[in-house]
Amino acid sequence: MHTQKNMPEIWFAGDCHGKFAHIVSAAHKLRPDGIVFLGDLDCPSPLQDELGDLPEHIEVAYIPGNHDSDSESNWDNLTASGFLNLHSTIAKVAGVRIAGLGGVFRKPWNPRNQTVVDPLFSGAEYAKTLGKGNLFRGGLPLRHRTTIFPADVFELSQHSADVLVTHEAPDLHELGFNTITQLAQRMRVAKAFHGHLHQSISYLSSPWQAVGFRSIVNLCGEVIYPGGDT
Repeated sequence: MHTQKNMPEIWFAGDCHGKFAHIVSAAHKLRPDGIVFLGDLDCPSPLQDELGDLPEHIEVAYIPGNHDSDSESNWDNLTASGFLNLHSTIAKVAGVRIAGLGGVFRKPWNPRNQTVVDPLFSGAEYAKTLGKGNLFRGGLPLRHRTTIFPADVFELSQHSADVLVTHEAPDLHELGFNTITQLAQRMRVAKAFHGHLHQSISYLSSPWQAVGFRSIVNLCGEVIYPGGDT
C-alpha cells in the first residue's frame, strides 16, 4: 500500500506497552513496507515472537523508550530481537533515511538546566565515573541504557535525514524540549514523530507529529489506527 506515488508506506507506532495485536492485525490488512516503533514497547516476550505473525517483507525498526529499561527482560526482549535499533543513528527503512533518538532526559543531563555541558559527553564516559557494582554487564547501568546523553544528540546533529523519530517531545509541547526541536531543524528533516506522552497531536506549521498510546500513523501523518486501547 502506498499513500502517494513512489512513496513507501512506513508506519510509526506509538507506545505499545506490551500489546502488539493491533500492529499485526493492521499489517495484515494494509501491508506496509516498514514499521518504526517510537519506544516503550514494554515487550513481555521477545519482540520477534510478539511480531511472529507479521506478514513477510515488512522492515521493522525501533527506538527504546524509558520503560524499555525497567527490567532485564524488557531490555533483552527488545534489543536481542534482531530488529533495527535506530537510537543515535541513521538508517534506511523502506528506502527512507530515518534518524532515531530513543530514551529520555534524566540525570546526569537535563537540557532544561542552563549549565554548560560537553557535547561529546557520552554514556560510555559516564559509565567510567561509576563503580563496577553499579554497572550492567560491564557498561552503563540498565536504567541509563535509555538515558539521552549529549553525544547522542551531537552525533545526529552532524548529519541530515528524511525523518527523525524520538521518544521525547519537542518543545512544541509543554512537556517537550528545545533540544529536540533544534535537532530536527539541524538535521533538516521533512517529518518528525515522537511518542512517550500518550497523546496524538499534529503540530501546526511544523514537521512534528505526536503519536498516541497504541496509535499508528503513516509517513504522511494519516491515522492508520487511532489507539487508546487499555
